[in-house]
Amino acid sequence: MKFEVSQSPYGPQDEIGRLNEITPASRKRVLSQVDGGTVFDLSTEYFMGMPSWDFVGDPPYQIWMTHTPAGTLVDNPMQASPDVNKYVSYSGDAISMYTHCGTHIDTLNHFGYNGKIWNHFKASEQLGARHWKVCGSDKFPPIIARGVLLDVAALKGVDILPDSYGIGAQDLHDTARRQQVELRRGDVVLVRTGRMRLWPDHDKYLINEPGIDVSGAQFLAEECGAIVVGCDNVACEQLPSVDPDSYLPVHCYLFAVVGVPIIEVLMLEELAQEQVYEFAFFGAPLRLRGSTGAPMRTFAMPFSK
Repeated sequence: MKFEVSQSPYGPQDEIGRLNEITPASRKRVLSQVDGGTVFDLSTEYFMGMPSWDFVGDPPYQIWMTHTPAGTLVDNPMQASPDVNKYVSYSGDAISMYTHCGTHIDTLNHFGYNGKIWNHFKASEQLGARHWKVCGSDKFPPIIARGVLLDVAALKGVDILPDSYGIGAQDLHDTARRQQVELRRGDVVLVRTGRMRLWPDHDKYLINEPGIDVSGAQFLAEECGAIVVGCDNVACEQLPSVDPDSYLPVHCYLFAVVGVPIIEVLMLEELAQEQVYEFAFFGAPLRLRGSTGAPMRTFAMPFSK
């Protein structure tokens, strides 16, 4: 099935798609239900050797010291006396990585069709030498919304879904029914495959991963009205693709057709273990101008009973 880029219903200048549905009223409604006693951290740590999308040539996570207490005594970058340098003990570091490393959000310029992205923005007009001029993570608001966990692995009675399993619309519908949870327009829907149980084994986590297929993406976006889809794997969708026309058909559909961002590499095991299926979701990406994605710190706080 082939799709085309959509014009945004939120206006000709829209760059954030379904995130427009986060409003002061929706945030207030979610926050009014929160039990502040428990917080689930859904984000990974960043460390050397962590699994990332490096197998197609993108840079892995790197960190190195730019200043050390001993080195500062030798280099003396501040032009201070040895006694001052020894006393101050200066340490500093730098990092380098692909913007889709660790827990991160994909923006709407990440994939599209035939040189166009969401809202008919064109690469020929809006993509500069360094980054897109539109739809970067700098435009995303803090995401505060009702969150729902769909534990598909539990539905199937397994710890981890089989390699390359495609999670379809029926799987997601049956998971929600099993958990007795209602999917509502405006939700951030998080899908558990169990893949995070293989973290941080690079090859086992990354290769031939299960994930949602196009029917699953259509169910969440069109039938349920999700504003964000999140997953515990690196691509969110089934790999390798079974679509002969696209190697990432779910990405292309969610971004270019319905304007739904994706959050990937989420830590969902603790939520699943505690069977917390409804919660307030909190997340905010780094505001990287024009970026196709950005690291994101994510949290879930259960609702009061």
